[in-house]
Amino acid sequence: MSKENLDNNPRIIVIQKLYSHFLNKESEIVYPKHRYKKFIKDTVSGTIEREEILLENLKMILKDEFSPSRTDLILKLMILSATFELMFSHKTPVNVIVSEYIKISDFFLETAHKGYLNAILDKISKNVRKDAE
Repeated sequence: MSKENLDNNPRIIVIQKLYSHFLNKESEIVYPKHRYKKFIKDTVSGTIEREEILLENLKMILKDEFSPSRTDLILKLMILSATFELMFSHKTPVNVIVSEYIKISDFFLETAHKGYLNAILDKISKNVRKDAE
């Protein structure tokens, strides 16, 4: 995937917006004109608003495999936003959500973390959506 395609990817924008919010919680989140503006806005605001619920579910599903306080912020935000989508975006198929986050992980993560992200998202998807393929 070319750099230009990645910069325009709505999930990359979601992670960037979440990252800037978590670094400066007082700042206003501005959503630029984008084909998927509603998706971006819904995912960012939903992830922020439901952070506690998401973390509780992750703690139940992953137990000792995921420690939010010890996880790199970008990786944590990717896991949180993917979990939000898996829990609340029922029209989007599980395999699409997981593969999109793995695809954009090239933009943010080192190779070692990509395997971890894949394993975590796979486990979350099987627990959050019982009907997952």
